[in-house]
Amino acid sequence: MDNTKKLKICHVITRMIVGGAQENTLFTVVDHSRDGHDVTLVTGPSPGREGALLDMVKADGFRLEILPDLVRELSPYHDFMAYWRLKAYFRREKFDVVHTHTSKAGIIGRLAARAAGIPVVVHTVHGQAFHPYEKPWRNRLFIFAEHLAGNVSDRIFAVAQAMVDQCVAAGIAPREKYQVVYSGMDIDRFLNAVPSPELREKLGLPAGKPVISTLARLSPQKGYEYVLPAALQVLKRRPDVHFLLIGDGPMRPDFERAAVAAGFAGNFHFAGLISPEDVAGHLILSDMLWHLSLHEGLPRSVVQSLGCGRPAVGFRLDGTPEVILDGETGFCTAPEAVDEVAARTLELLDDPEKMHAMGRRGQGLVRDRFGHRMMADILGKAYLELTGLCRN
Repeated sequence: MDNTKKLKICHVITRMIVGGAQENTLFTVVDHSRDGHDVTLVTGPSPGREGALLDMVKADGFRLEILPDLVRELSPYHDFMAYWRLKAYFRREKFDVVHTHTSKAGIIGRLAARAAGIPVVVHTVHGQAFHPYEKPWRNRLFIFAEHLAGNVSDRIFAVAQAMVDQCVAAGIAPREKYQVVYSGMDIDRFLNAVPSPELREKLGLPAGKPVISTLARLSPQKGYEYVLPAALQVLKRRPDVHFLLIGDGPMRPDFERAAVAAGFAGNFHFAGLISPEDVAGHLILSDMLWHLSLHEGLPRSVVQSLGCGRPAVGFRLDGTPEVILDGETGFCTAPEAVDEVAARTLELLDDPEKMHAMGRRGQGLVRDRFGHRMMADILGKAYLELTGLCRN
């Protein structure tokens, strides 16, 4: 970004839990602050088992505002209050750019920003609030609200081309309003990760045994209802395989009980909630990653696993095929196809040379597309173009 042209920027997100949208937002905020821009992050409370990202990572150089009414759940009272308070705040602060993230904050924040007279209003689609696994009435409500917010947006960024295609098909906004900006991260941490025998021992992973990792909240949205049945199919043929589950959530107690009941409790290892700074050290201990989510934007866990040189197996949904290049950096299967997940996994376990080649290709993909500095520069250039301070 051109450091001679400074902007006053506000990012708005519902909550700063440990998650992909939140890490993406924080990298953008920090990078633009370091470029000399005046950056504010407005967020709602971040309760729950997902962890508070801002408590787990070191980040400074920007202003932080907590808005208690900006909550994740639909709430007419809190949503109304969040709208009015954001509008008053935007009018008072006179930002050049308001950039919203996630669906709820995106709808309320964009409408409030436009009503407050903010010159440039933009949004990032990290994942869809509407999808085939949601109730039809909720999908209709989300699409209607996204259409209203799309009308007042100067540009809508998306972390995957699949997100753009879905939004255009739903009639939210015309295609020319969208721009794909892949989700950035600290790729060097993954490209240069080195396995730690001490961490492997701490996690209870036997030396020399194959390890399959998952990295997501332990909740139905992230596909853990498919992980155990697929794992049991793998274990029937390869009882030497171990599974490292990174994350925490409401499904963990049920998962632990089911593993015990199946007689494979010793093959499952729960890392729990870890700091984003520790993710690379955990993923590098595995041989591949499973990403079995039914609803995703662009899966950061897959990018991070590929960065470590570990291929992935996942469902052919949303942005997943843009990083799991089928047969190149891993395998994409039909959604909910547990048998296919197990078969493709065994194919890789039985052919380590193929598995390692896919991992190497994955590292090249990550190196070329997913650095956080690249993401911040693309967004910064777009801000300047939209404010009229920079021309193509």
